[in-house]
Amino acid sequence: MSVRKPGALATKDQQQHASSRPPARGRAGGLYVIATLLALGGLADATYLTINHLTGQNARCTITGGCGEVLGSAYASVGGIPVAAVGALAYFTVFSLATLALFGYTRAQTLLSLLVGLMFLTTLWLLFVQAFILHKYCEYCLLSAAITLTLTGIVIALKFIRPDQDRKRRA
Repeated sequence: MSVRKPGALATKDQQQHASSRPPARGRAGGLYVIATLLALGGLADATYLTINHLTGQNARCTITGGCGEVLGSAYASVGGIPVAAVGALAYFTVFSLATLALFGYTRAQTLLSLLVGLMFLTTLWLLFVQAFILHKYCEYCLLSAAITLTLTGIVIALKFIRPDQDRKRRA
């Protein structure tokens, strides 16, 4: 029979968490907060488009005037699943991973980079479709593209911020 000391770590997961980096602070922490807020904006945009797609409603396009054509095209769904729904899932996952990365989970930082990279490539493809295949633009899609491009910039910027340098600046 073993007796644990109060405050002793009991599991391997707890030991790994204890040895992981402390919560992100300074510039890195600020960038993760911005990423979470952007992801919420992207989630709202993608959810709106998903609901419109599933209910058969047209999204109101006041600036570009091409929403109906873009969102009604064959490129708006893959295998019967709205592309916007996939976007909503991606934005929710970005929100979750950025929040976990903010609290020092290094795996979340890696997964965030990978996911945003995939989102960036998808965004490039969808912009190509709008510009060169459909010759129409959806302002909601362009908003999502802007959010994804900004998230990509944040992920790249995070690669240049070293935790030890960020701590030295605060001291």
